[in-house]
Amino acid sequence: MSKRKFGLAAFGAICLRVPMFRRVEQSRLSVARPIFAAGLALLFGIVVAPPRSSATVISQVYGGGGNSGATYTNDFIEIFNNGTTTQSLIGLSVQYSSATGAFTSSNVTDLPNITLNPGQYFLIQEAAGPGGVASLPSPDATGTINLSATDGVVALVNGTTSLDCGNPTPCSPSQLAAVIDLVGYGIANLFEGTGPAQSPSNTTAIIRAGGGYTDTNDNAADFGVGSPDPRNTESPLNVTIGATPLPAALPLFATGLGAMGLFGWRRNRKNAATVAA
Repeated sequence: MSKRKFGLAAFGAICLRVPMFRRVEQSRLSVARPIFAAGLALLFGIVVAPPRSSATVISQVYGGGGNSGATYTNDFIEIFNNGTTTQSLIGLSVQYSSATGAFTSSNVTDLPNITLNPGQYFLIQEAAGPGGVASLPSPDATGTINLSATDGVVALVNGTTSLDCGNPTPCSPSQLAAVIDLVGYGIANLFEGTGPAQSPSNTTAIIRAGGGYTDTNDNAADFGVGSPDPRNTESPLNVTIGATPLPAALPLFATGLGAMGLFGWRRNRKNAATVAA
């Protein structure tokens, strides 16, 4: 038996052998003990949501860079590790097809040998236009893909060779098997789920909901349209428990909750000792 288990067993035996302690402690600590336990659980992660499978997903696409009215000078693709383990990007690529066209070798950006931590973003800078007033944050990778501002298909692919499929040649099962994630937007004829994401513009991007965590394999449901918000590997980690972002104040709340429970336990133990005497 481990020392920890032996200590818990000994404590339980002592409680059972002291009648007054047993009566008073069990009644008064029925509230304090759960509070103490809840505080420990929140603080140290003793009780957490069931683990989710690891995944690297496309979290944002912006094709209006350098266009009329655009804020940013470049298009960009953002990916995100919404899993619970690190994810290597070596050997992966992002690939682009027009809304009704095909993936070709001229629209491939290879990703570097970088490992993403859970909750970490990765920014890929693509082609520039003559407009825009601001540069992107420091990109983690660069390419020359000229994304459409309103309609297109972006794929995260396990491999650096072009998929070379689409229209008029549909992607085969083996080609689709290499696709880690895919998003069609606007009038794209290739997408996940019930339909493509909404059509963005020169001033808006398609952005995965939940900070990148929402992934029901349905582009229409998982993405919304909003102001472009490029995030790179230097951006704050978006760490969660389950699929709900962990508020910054939660550790402090947990500490307070645990302290309340411990204080109640010590006070009631003192009262129990007084009654026993």
